[in-house]
Amino acid sequence: MREDIKINERAAALSDQLIAVLESVYDPEIELDIYNLGLVYEIHLDEQGLCTVTMTFTDAGCSCADTLPIDLVAALKKIEGIEDARVEVVWSPVWKMTRISRIGRITLGISPR
Repeated sequence: MREDIKINERAAALSDQLIAVLESVYDPEIELDIYNLGLVYEIHLDEQGLCTVTMTFTDAGCSCADTLPIDLVAALKKIEGIEDARVEVVWSPVWKMTRISRIGRITLGISPR
């Protein structure tokens, strides 16, 4: 799991599956997944199996802001151990290009750090 994503112990136990899901959900405007774009800030899984993902978008006018969270919730619910899911969209801290992973930078043709 990326070091810049805050994750609790219960969610960390599912980190491989969570990463696979996050890498399967794409920002259609940028054509890169939300994991490598660095849009996810926090993942919390509680004792009842509710997975809460705190994330942002590249800008407030992102056309996928309505549909992407719905797609993410559906994908998260397919993971064994996650009974329900919720996405909280935040605008602070503001997303910055420095959050894009090395793989994401290569994919987008941006110079890797």
